[in-house]
Amino acid sequence: MKPWVLRSLCLCLTLSPLQALAQEQEDTSSVDEAREALSRQEEDEDTSRQLEEVFQAAEENYSLLKAGSMSLKYSFDYDYTGDQRIDLELVNNSIRNLDVTPSATHKFTNSFSFDYGLLNNVTLGVRVPFVVKYDTQDDTQVSDLGDLSFTTRWQPLPYVPGTTSITLYGSLNSKTGVSPYEIDINRQLSTGSGYYTVSGGASLSKVLDPVVIYGSVGLAYSVKEEDVNQVRGSRLLDSVEPGFGLNGSAGFAYSLSYDISLSASVQVAYNDETVLEFSDGSQAVAQDQMTGIINFSLGTRVSETTIINTNVGFGLTEDAPDFSIGVSLPINLAGLKE
Repeated sequence: MKPWVLRSLCLCLTLSPLQALAQEQEDTSSVDEAREALSRQEEDEDTSRQLEEVFQAAEENYSLLKAGSMSLKYSFDYDYTGDQRIDLELVNNSIRNLDVTPSATHKFTNSFSFDYGLLNNVTLGVRVPFVVKYDTQDDTQVSDLGDLSFTTRWQPLPYVPGTTSITLYGSLNSKTGVSPYEIDINRQLSTGSGYYTVSGGASLSKVLDPVVIYGSVGLAYSVKEEDVNQVRGSRLLDSVEPGFGLNGSAGFAYSLSYDISLSASVQVAYNDETVLEFSDGSQAVAQDQMTGIINFSLGTRVSETTIINTNVGFGLTEDAPDFSIGVSLPINLAGLKE
């Protein structure tokens, strides 16, 4: 297995949206308002951000940076989510104005990931995303900074050929993006989750030349967001309590030659219920969800120091994007090291 292949396993993940299913404890009109509020979150960055850090850890565990070393990577990701929206009106228990309208959400993410080797077995990282989103149904768009994330990777034991390599990681996802709880949900889109998320887990890999088998597991906890004060229909949203998240992956990479490698992986995530509390004491609940994605990646060496990774992903569940495309490549930091 060529060393560069181990560093070229870039898995571009997509964002997993919340399903718009709300339950209201009071009257029917309140149910509709809660569902509308939650449906807007399908366009928000949520568990996708937690999932992404997990697989970045799986990618990096093969070769953590040496102490004092730096690396910078640029990534471009495109996610497409299609849907069918049903518009209807009930008059005297009869359905009128029934209409099925196709809709689509396009999301473009340009991100820069910077890593610094604090120790030979400890790497610190930060990811800065810039997001552009467009919704065809509502003809709305947004372009702004996304949620910054900070990650620490630790390899407790040195790698021994023939054995399984283990890397532990922890990450903090900020709420620097445009929050879905600070906008007019009928006319604006968000670029962030709206709350802080702390996650941690472990990634494992084993080299079976010319194949590398890898996997990861993780747990995420999102901090409750209070004092929201957002108007949603006839009510005022007071707080949001996201559920915990579980995620994992498994895959392999195969070296076709010194210049080409292929990889495939499956990623799954589970998110518990998200509870929205309103100032009048009522609640809306988005049910728990399971998201699955399958990714195929190609690593191509274009020079002695540059490897371009491209991948395509397909959603396996209703909550996942229909498909995604991603490209990533390293940026030369020789000037910064001098």
